[in-house]
Amino acid sequence: MGTVVDYQLEVIVLPVADVDRAKEFYNRIGFREDIDYVDGQDFRVVHFTPPGSHCSIVVGTGIGTAAPGSTENVHLIVRDIEEARADLVGRGVEVSEIFHDEGGVFHHAGDEKRVPGFYPGRPSYGSFASFSDPDGNGFLLQEVTERFPGR
Repeated sequence: MGTVVDYQLEVIVLPVADVDRAKEFYNRIGFREDIDYVDGQDFRVVHFTPPGSHCSIVVGTGIGTAAPGSTENVHLIVRDIEEARADLVGRGVEVSEIFHDEGGVFHHAGDEKRVPGFYPGRPSYGSFASFSDPDGNGFLLQEVTERFPGR
């Protein structure tokens, strides 16, 4: 069978229509700006890292063909979803109320089967809040206070 190869997710490319607007948004919500590289009029890469994350996001021009705002369900894992939600709201972001899925395992697409409030007992992985960047790329805050074994 061989050795197990580590695969580390490092970067997620988010398609945006206006790089400067996206840059303002991600700076405003506290993501660290790592680089803003321009090579002519048709290529720009702006790299951000969320606080405490090993994975980053990239927005830019000439870096992908996906439609602006077409990325969904980028999970931002937080220890305290109320604190994270309040932080984003304080930074001017429209964030949904905290919810859980009626099935309790994961969330369904869109707003389908969302139940207001924390998952009963407030276990790790069960509670969410959602928001979007100015282009409509969708994020989910997910509360994780204790990781599953092996994570």
